[in-house]
Amino acid sequence: MIIIQVAGGLGNQLQQYALYRKFVSMGKEARLDLSWFAPVNQKGERFAPRELELSYFDRLVYEECTPEEKTRLIGSDGLWGKLRRRLLPGSVRWFRETQMYHPELLKLEDAYVSGYFACEKYYGDILYSLREKIQFPESANPENRRLAEEMGSCESVSVHIRRGDYLDPENAAMFGNICTEAYYRSAIGLLRELCGKPHFYLFSDDADYARGHFCGEEYTVVDVNHGRDSFYDMQLMSRCKHNICANSTFSFWGARLNENESKTMVRPTIHKNSQRFVKEEMEALWKGWRFVSPEGELK
Repeated sequence: MIIIQVAGGLGNQLQQYALYRKFVSMGKEARLDLSWFAPVNQKGERFAPRELELSYFDRLVYEECTPEEKTRLIGSDGLWGKLRRRLLPGSVRWFRETQMYHPELLKLEDAYVSGYFACEKYYGDILYSLREKIQFPESANPENRRLAEEMGSCESVSVHIRRGDYLDPENAAMFGNICTEAYYRSAIGLLRELCGKPHFYLFSDDADYARGHFCGEEYTVVDVNHGRDSFYDMQLMSRCKHNICANSTFSFWGARLNENESKTMVRPTIHKNSQRFVKEEMEALWKGWRFVSPEGELK
């Protein structure tokens, strides 16, 4: 049995779900471990800083593992499980992601799997099936329907600008100065060349910043979804004909769920500052994507 831990925000949860569906498509017995989101005390308070947003989708089918199935592979969460992992490591079947792509991962037969698995090569061949399974519920906000229709009637391009937590010192060292102004200028210029007269829909957790830096009739700042409804921004990104992503799995999935067969998808050359861009490797792992560096160079 393969058990995949679900953790993190919506983009990461979808990647873990996609990997789960990949194992299922290969005929392997697979489960999801959702315990990261479980309450930690009698008041129902959670340790996890995120919600299980997979539960927001309509008709998303998956099987959850039992505590016994998880314990069989890696031991319990208590003292005895910790002792087992320390003293009897050979009895523990825990696969932890340590690099962008693990070619051995899909060959596993019996393991507990943890990581974020952003690399598209894992599940790129089942994206069509995933789009059928990942269905957003109907939004109660009529602005979402209006925007979706508008996006379908023009050469629409989503542009994701993530600031918020990326400005915190601990995150800035890892994720900062990747999607720079030069990155967005170059990506937007590329779409102008390819599309003639595109219209850019800007999605950001800092709408005022977007309005201040992208002015003109060719730009629309999308600022209609907040709180729990923020996940509808991903749906709107997917309704655009082309996508310019931040170094964020949220916008990666906006592009992946885009059904336009002639779409252009742009992403930064690296996701974290600790990574090194190797063109041939990235083109193999992210087929069909265009890459722009923090300096604004199209690679």
